[in-house]
Amino acid sequence: MGFFSKQFSNVVEWEEYNDEILFWKWSNKEIKKGSRLIIRQGQDAIFMYNGKVEGIFKDEGSYDIESQIIPFLSTLKGFRFGFNTGLRAEVLFINTKELTVKWGTKNAIAIPAPNLPGGMPIRAFGTFNCRVSDYMILIEKIAGIKRQFTIEDIKERVIAMLDQLLMKWIVREGKDMFNLQANSFDIGGGIKEDLDMEMEKIGIEITGFNIASFSYPPEIQKMQEKVAGQSMIGDMNRYTQAAMANSMENGKGGGTASDMMGMQMGMMMGQQMMNQMQQEKQQNQQTGSSTQQPSGTSPSEGALPKFCPECGHKTEGGKFCSNCGHKLTP
Repeated sequence: MGFFSKQFSNVVEWEEYNDEILFWKWSNKEIKKGSRLIIRQGQDAIFMYNGKVEGIFKDEGSYDIESQIIPFLSTLKGFRFGFNTGLRAEVLFINTKELTVKWGTKNAIAIPAPNLPGGMPIRAFGTFNCRVSDYMILIEKIAGIKRQFTIEDIKERVIAMLDQLLMKWIVREGKDMFNLQANSFDIGGGIKEDLDMEMEKIGIEITGFNIASFSYPPEIQKMQEKVAGQSMIGDMNRYTQAAMANSMENGKGGGTASDMMGMQMGMMMGQQMMNQMQQEKQQNQQTGSSTQQPSGTSPSEGALPKFCPECGHKTEGGKFCSNCGHKLTP
């Protein structure tokens, strides 16, 4: 009897496992006496009988189905294998890993923009992360009619919603149309929430959504490069300082380049000293002019001066300056 039971026994496992498959169904086979269930890392096994979930097993390992699995099944606890009778059941293997998927807009999306009747055509690229979150919903909505469900199926659903979600979150946030990359984190966060809410309807959770880049038409990109170049030329002093600092950091050797850099630094230091000397001279001239008495205010003989000869403050007829305290004499 033992010899025949081994001949009829089988192994219930995920055949030809692939990381890009979310679930795979072992079905249309009869589980015989002596059969074993094999669960590998990153997998869960769900026993189904007559379309109903009987038990979920999550620990990896190899199990004897008759002694270690059937006693835990809801309605099959008393099932007994016979010589010619087996258990006709389905086993659904779930991929429990978090998967990363690349996405990209199929066509350019026309985002409404001022002074552009047709909108600004842009493309976007990035990645999103997902995993199976609710087995019961997944079985009800998907696994009941499919033998397997791949990441391409998920990607197809996500791509179908992306155009509308990108337009929604770019317009809603009122972001700068020419600087979308700087706001990609906020835009991606809003898209992730909406996608997660939609995908949970089939038992899938969107755990992350990242926008790697936005792409503009070639004409817009050339215009951006031109404006950036003009802006840099407009502040040549800052550009020169940054270039020299970069050269000092990256180049340690001598030669003509180093000599020219040294000359430029000397000229800059000299120019700074000249500017400082001119500023000090102007300040001294302003201070000296403020201490001179205004024309037509020279004190008459025997009378107190109308302006303090020390600080130039108006005396108001007093014997001492109210500003510096200097004694006033005729």
